[in-house]
Amino acid sequence: MIQYNYYEAKGMNYPGLLKRIKKSKNYLQPIYEAFTNSLEAIKMCNGCKREITISLNFKGTLFSNDNDVKNLQSISIIDTGIGFTDKGFDRLKNIYDESKGFANKGSGRLQFIHYFDVAIYESVYKNNQEKKDFLKRYFKLSKSKRYLEQHSILVYKNPSIEKDKKNSYTKLELKTLLDDDDKRLYSELTPTILKQEILHRYLEYFAANRETLPTITIKTDSSSEIETITANDIVEVNKEEIIEINYKMFNGTDFIKVENSEKFIIKSFVINQSMLSENSLKLTSKQEIIINKNIVENVSLDVLKPKESIDSNRYLFLVSGEYIDKKDSDNRGELELYTEEEAKKTLNKDQELILLDDINNHVNSKILSMYEEIRDKKKKHEENLDKLRKMFLLNEKTIQNAKININDTDESILKKVYKADVAIIAEKDAEIKEKIDQLDTLDLTNSEQNNYQNKLNQHIEELVQVIPLQNRTALTHAVARRKLVLDLFDKVLNRTLTIQNNGGRNIDEELLHNLIFPKHSVDSNTSDMWILNEDYIYFKGASEGSLGTIMLNNETIFKEKLTLEEEQYKLKQEGDAGLNRTDILLFPKESKCIIIEFKTPNVNISNHLTQINRYASLINNLSKDKYKFNTFYGYLIGENIDVDDIVDNDSDFKDAEGLNFIFRPYKRIVGKFNRKDGALYTEIIKYSTLLERAKLRNKHYIDKLLGKNDD
Repeated sequence: MIQYNYYEAKGMNYPGLLKRIKKSKNYLQPIYEAFTNSLEAIKMCNGCKREITISLNFKGTLFSNDNDVKNLQSISIIDTGIGFTDKGFDRLKNIYDESKGFANKGSGRLQFIHYFDVAIYESVYKNNQEKKDFLKRYFKLSKSKRYLEQHSILVYKNPSIEKDKKNSYTKLELKTLLDDDDKRLYSELTPTILKQEILHRYLEYFAANRETLPTITIKTDSSSEIETITANDIVEVNKEEIIEINYKMFNGTDFIKVENSEKFIIKSFVINQSMLSENSLKLTSKQEIIINKNIVENVSLDVLKPKESIDSNRYLFLVSGEYIDKKDSDNRGELELYTEEEAKKTLNKDQELILLDDINNHVNSKILSMYEEIRDKKKKHEENLDKLRKMFLLNEKTIQNAKININDTDESILKKVYKADVAIIAEKDAEIKEKIDQLDTLDLTNSEQNNYQNKLNQHIEELVQVIPLQNRTALTHAVARRKLVLDLFDKVLNRTLTIQNNGGRNIDEELLHNLIFPKHSVDSNTSDMWILNEDYIYFKGASEGSLGTIMLNNETIFKEKLTLEEEQYKLKQEGDAGLNRTDILLFPKESKCIIIEFKTPNVNISNHLTQINRYASLINNLSKDKYKFNTFYGYLIGENIDVDDIVDNDSDFKDAEGLNFIFRPYKRIVGKFNRKDGALYTEIIKYSTLLERAKLRNKHYIDKLLGKNDD
């Protein structure tokens, strides 16, 4: 039986240390730590065999009633590296010994005992290569109670001579998981899964050492499942570039670039999309990909969308450098790198560093020069952004402040821009208040010395300059929306919408009606009646309502009780005038009513010249006395309009020469039942004319917003 000795590190508080160097959030971290140590041990051994074997040892199940949840009893990692020499063992005993190469700090071993009850080492080595005999040492690591009671996490046995051994090696056995959640995670681990995770984690190291890669075997203890990692599994580096990034010094407020700089290496891999799920940019430390949350969130591929593929390939970019290795913390892979925002909260004045923001920006810029096909994708993104800018009249300066990247969707781009606009509005509001407050201090005397009038004019000029900037955002959104509505109007009129060409019934009139003032709506303020006339959005009214149910000021406009004569008159109008449905009715003020009728573009307007007359007559004669409707404005809107045909049918219509519409200045609406006669003014106009007029009006606003001068 092996007799072990406790190693007590003087002045070391292990419980406190274990709390400070926390358990990694990556459940495979103990395997990565052991695997990295094995790679390093092999690299340090000249003439050694080059083999690493990882064995997953399962025994029984976690739950008696569930045979699918396997119980991982232990994991063993065996390498044929240099072994634990006296020098190596001394480093292990001193937690913060940094004398080992590869930028190690020696704290990775604590991940073994954070996850497992005990880590058992068996190692054969030579202290002096000139001597023939090998030595063997045993030691264990644990944070169990019996260890900590001895102020230790390490027990060891003095080395013994092994005369029959001819090769060095190290075997690490990690036994008995401590946490139930970890037990569940490890129960699903297979050689295949672990192979893929290791390939991903060590991609840069494997790619850099592809031709001298150790024989790597991953298996279960029963050897029923065996996986190997060979050169054929390793993707080759496609391109390699070096960039130089300057340090910045924090002066207490801002960061200033200084002359000192560091070099960073960019290695790119072009990988089939079936093997790489996303394009990505990652930092690496000690030839391992960093998965720390802070790094992942602040270092990203901003010039290519994650799921985008080019010729069925995706791209992986790995960034390494001595600066990154030096910034690795006690927990391997958790780098002490900061964004500008984080650094301002963390650093003292005059400290120098390289910001994550600068690493990210410089690398992305370099990637564009490395790959033409990625530049093309970036250009398409910029074209789409320009399309959004024109569609929604986005301010170019605001777009720059919004920090938009290629990963942003249309929705996220607009959210970022509008959020930036809010900040600008707040700033301008404060500026307006300041200018107005200054007016209170003006001396109202107009002496030559005071020159009050000139000072007042100066203040007014400054205020006038600020107010348009503040109001610009709200106005831009409104104008941009109108532009979209007009684009849709154009599409409907030219019948380019899918729904207009699916072989169903013609719904052009319905589409145009709903676009201008949705059917069955009574809220003209949210309609697009401005297409006809800017004032119309402020009038009360209704769209597609039966005359008998049209409301004004919360009551119907028609009488509830009709005389016999009135009832007979009502029934003469196509069965029941109360059921007639007008397209749009608007009530601008007392006694006035606007009647708007839409017709399908291909319908001959001449066949519908009397429809508005009839509606005006019904409203004139059957509405409640209080409304006194007697002045009517009618609009008959279509596209198939022939002036001669209309005039032949009603000679009172006239061509408004040069204005592209037809009008009838007056039509008597006969009063009945003691009502006075009413008057009807009517216009017949094309949809295309309305569209042209609305576009011209909106273009005027757009030109003003974009700072264009009127020609």
